[in-house]
Amino acid sequence: MRIGNAYDIHRLVEGRRLILGGVQIDCEKGLLGHSDADVLTHAIMDALLGALALGDIGLYFPPDDPQWEGADSIVLLEKVMELIADRGWAIGNIDSVVVAERPKLKPHIADIQQSLAAAMELEPSQVSVKATTNEKLGPVGAGEAIAAYAVALLMPAS
Repeated sequence: MRIGNAYDIHRLVEGRRLILGGVQIDCEKGLLGHSDADVLTHAIMDALLGALALGDIGLYFPPDDPQWEGADSIVLLEKVMELIADRGWAIGNIDSVVVAERPKLKPHIADIQQSLAAAMELEPSQVSVKATTNEKLGPVGAGEAIAAYAVALLMPAS
């Protein structure tokens, strides 16, 4: 078995959509980034890559490469899944947490879990998505950013 963990953070700005785990969430601000800035999906991709010591998403989808500008992070996740499968590994489970003061994410967790599970061809029970606040501390707590943490367990594919 192999385990990978990851962290990502993106600044909240006006004029951008808020996408988390491939789900668009109504919010007055969205995440800033070269792609769609889906902080949760980015953390999951980095955890998967880290489990196999394959670097991080910047290696495969560089932020200075115009082909990835505005990219759908779920499509990028599917490409990471191909890298995992090509090396003979499969996901046992994913555990993740999104840290945001707002919007409230509880009403969206099931949709996010379904979206991520579908993209990775997993059962929803293999993808844990939790949400918490930062108790008004730091840039996340001030509502200036959203962060995500993820852990991935990989096992040899059968």
